[in-house]
Amino acid sequence: MAVTGSLDPLVTFNVALDEVTRQLDIDAASILYLNPYTQTLRYAAGRGFCTRSVEKTCLRLGEGLAGRAALEKRTVHVPNLSESSEFTRTGLFAVENFTAYYAVPLIAKGRVLGVLKIFHRLPHEGNSEWLEFLETLAGQIAIAIDNAELFHNLERSKTEITQAYDATIEALSYALDLKDKETEGHSQRVTELTLRIARKMRIKEEELVHIRRGALLHDIGKMGIPDDILLKPGKLTDEEWEIMRKHPMHAYQMLSRIEYLRPALDIPYCHHEKWDGTGYPRGLKGEKIPLAARIFSVVDVFDALINDRPYRKAWPKEKVLAELHEQSGKHFDPRVVEVFLSLAEKNLLFEEE
Repeated sequence: MAVTGSLDPLVTFNVALDEVTRQLDIDAASILYLNPYTQTLRYAAGRGFCTRSVEKTCLRLGEGLAGRAALEKRTVHVPNLSESSEFTRTGLFAVENFTAYYAVPLIAKGRVLGVLKIFHRLPHEGNSEWLEFLETLAGQIAIAIDNAELFHNLERSKTEITQAYDATIEALSYALDLKDKETEGHSQRVTELTLRIARKMRIKEEELVHIRRGALLHDIGKMGIPDDILLKPGKLTDEEWEIMRKHPMHAYQMLSRIEYLRPALDIPYCHHEKWDGTGYPRGLKGEKIPLAARIFSVVDVFDALINDRPYRKAWPKEKVLAELHEQSGKHFDPRVVEVFLSLAEKNLLFEEE
């Protein structure tokens, strides 16, 4: 039965009803889905109804024919309502002129997931073979619904785990900024601006996720740099500078062990590479430098120059932009600089477009 292949609950319901109406020659059918928290059965999908009143169906367990089928985990069958002393043709039955009715619980792994309701406008007494086939279809529908629920729950768990990971990354990034009061807020600023430039350069949305993580963690390698060098207020000596230049390698060694963060490594590992090949740690040149790192490099230098540092005052914005232009084709990818300066000229670096 094709219905078991879908992992979308709504698709599952509709394909199931198409299959039921095609194979059983019935007038109408609907599926009620059981909310496990409220213990109520609500309309999920239907076929063959003349009005939309069926869409309002909401039953407690044990309420009505479908509620009884779900509560007792058995098929409830009324072959001819006009001859039944227990049931009367009221509500939906009267509006739609239904005469015969079947309610089959949808059960998977011993758990009721809903009810399949079958309607006929003429009296109908299915033989044992017909009823067995109906219940077999109901069982397959239940399995399909269960599979769809499992997939949905897995996706939700995956999303929750990803959100927890990203919250941890943000907290770590914030902690790194706090370590050096002079750069507090730097990571968040450069992350937002890097994403803005990346979107302007039409980088795919799925790649932006990794760019964001890499930007937030761009300086994580500095955790491996001694504080007396990292926080030194004056100019570094040649020896100290050699130690400082190792922080991209530290970042690589830290993050490459975490599969979840490997796609985000481009920025922490390569943002000090230069377009002309004079950067570090590997001396990459031109487009051999990952695009994310080329974008971040421009943003990082911009943010560093436009804000105060222990060893110098902030540069005026015009001077910073002139420096970026001067370093285009040397330190920076000319294409990235062009996009950056275009946004700066339109005052769109920090504003919503």
